[in-house]
Amino acid sequence: MPENLLWWIVGAVVLFAGIAVAAAMVNQGVVDYDALTQRLRRQRPHRDSFRDTPVVSDEPPRRAAVIVNPTKVDDLSEVRARIAGVCAAHGWGPPIWAETTAEEPGTAQARQAVLDGAVLVCPLGGDGTVRAVAKALVDTETPLGLLPGGTGNLLARNLDLPLDSVEKALVVALTGHNKSVDVGQIIIDRGNGAEPEEDTFLVMAGIGFDAAVMAGAPEHLKRQVGNAAYILAGLRNMKGPQFKARMSVDGGMDFTRRTRTVLLGNCGKIFGGLVLMPEAKIDDGLIDAVAMSPKGIVGWTAVLARIVSRQRKGHPIVDHHTGREIRVRMDRPEELQLDGDTLGPVRSVTASVRSGALVVRVAGSG
Repeated sequence: MPENLLWWIVGAVVLFAGIAVAAAMVNQGVVDYDALTQRLRRQRPHRDSFRDTPVVSDEPPRRAAVIVNPTKVDDLSEVRARIAGVCAAHGWGPPIWAETTAEEPGTAQARQAVLDGAVLVCPLGGDGTVRAVAKALVDTETPLGLLPGGTGNLLARNLDLPLDSVEKALVVALTGHNKSVDVGQIIIDRGNGAEPEEDTFLVMAGIGFDAAVMAGAPEHLKRQVGNAAYILAGLRNMKGPQFKARMSVDGGMDFTRRTRTVLLGNCGKIFGGLVLMPEAKIDDGLIDAVAMSPKGIVGWTAVLARIVSRQRKGHPIVDHHTGREIRVRMDRPEELQLDGDTLGPVRSVTASVRSGALVVRVAGSG
C-alpha cells in the first residue's frame, strides 16, 4: 500500500472516532457547550493579568451624611433607598442618616456625622435646615452638599444647583467641586437689657415686612401651595405701618429711612427668578442691604417693577447699600428672620460676612 494512502486512512479513522465520541457525549447530555464556553472564558486570564498586579486599596469607601428634616419628606424609606443607590453607583459607601427635631434642627447632627466619618454633609430640608447644618461646617474643610427639600431652596438657587431632583443634586454633591462662600454674621440686640446674640445666615436676614411674611407662611400652607404661600402672606401684611430705621455702612454717618422692610443679603436671588440685590455676590466679602419704603398699592407696584428690572439706583422707595458691615437700628421692636426662620422682635442688628468661611459642593470639576 502506498505510504500516502496509509496516512490518509489513519487520519480518517482518528477523525471519525473523535466525531463519534463527541456525538455520544452530546446525546448523553455530558457536554454543555454554552457552559463550556462560559468556563473557558472565565478561565482565560485577562490581558491585564500579564501586567503588574493592581494595588487594591484597603481604605473604606467615602461616606456622605444626609441630615433630613422628616417633615419635608413624604416617604423617608423610599428617599433613603434612592440616596443609597446614587451613593453606591458613584463608589461611595452607605450614607450616614440623621433626622432633625424641633429641639435639634441639624447642627448637632451634622457635627456628629463628621465625627462618625462623613466627608460630605448634605441637608435635606428647607432653608432653615440648610442654615442649621451649615453652622456645624463653618470654618472647616468639610463641604456642604445641597439637596432640594424645601419651598425656597434659596442657597441652591443662588448657586444654580438642581432644584427638581434629589438624585441630580446628590450627583453634584458627590462629584462636583468645592467652592468657598461667605457666611452672613449678625449681632442681634433685642433692646430688653439682655446680652447681644450672635447668629449666622447664608442668604438673607429680613426685618419688618419680610419677617412678617415668613412668619405668615406656615409649613402646612407651603406644603399645599408652595411659593404661593409667601405671596398670600405678603398680601395679608401689605398694609402694615412703616418704621424708622437708622442705618450706617462701615461705621459711616447714620442716615434714616422710614421703611416697611430692611433686607441684609449675602446673595440676592429669591424664588421665581426675582433678584432683590442685583450686585450681591456670595463670595465677594461684602454684605448688601436694601430698604423698601412703599406706600399703598402704587408704592408696592413700583417696588415690584424695580425688582423685576433689577435696577439698583434711581428710586427713593428702594434704597441699596453695600459694605463690609451694616448696622440697622429701629425706633421700635420689629420682627427678624434669618433664611426663613423667624427669631422674634429686635431693636437693632449689625450684619457682616465671614469671607470664604463655608465650603459648598457645586457643579463642574475643579
